[in-house]
Amino acid sequence: MGELSHQDWASARAPDLEAFQAIADRAFAELPEIFREACRKAGVVSRIADFPDEETLDALGAESEFDLLGLFHGVGLPQGGATPQTGAAPNLIWLYRRPILDYWAEHDEALGDVIAHVLIHEIGHHLGFSDEDMEAMEAAAGD
Repeated sequence: MGELSHQDWASARAPDLEAFQAIADRAFAELPEIFREACRKAGVVSRIADFPDEETLDALGAESEFDLLGLFHGVGLPQGGATPQTGAAPNLIWLYRRPILDYWAEHDEALGDVIAHVLIHEIGHHLGFSDEDMEAMEAAAGD
């Protein structure tokens, strides 16, 4: 995607939930096959919401509805979530549109890259990685 002109920016709008889902779907399609296959086998699906619900914010001790960009909710691979269980809720990756847009507005990154990063981070939780594990991997990749 090329640079937007000043005129394009003047009329540009933030992507709605549907457009956001399309960006997330495209980011998922570009992940390495091993990640996509692990998610397909475990029935992991992504969902977009403007914000996390109050119950989620309270459970995680968030100070603001903007504190959480995404969340994996379900049974991770290390806990036996390799295949969906009959009658169980699906493994979900929630991407929170408004906090992600807020983060994007404050950083020099493409929106698709921010969404991909959050998606990968939440898939990492499904695969059993902690936040600390993922931070260490990102630091090593940056070296």
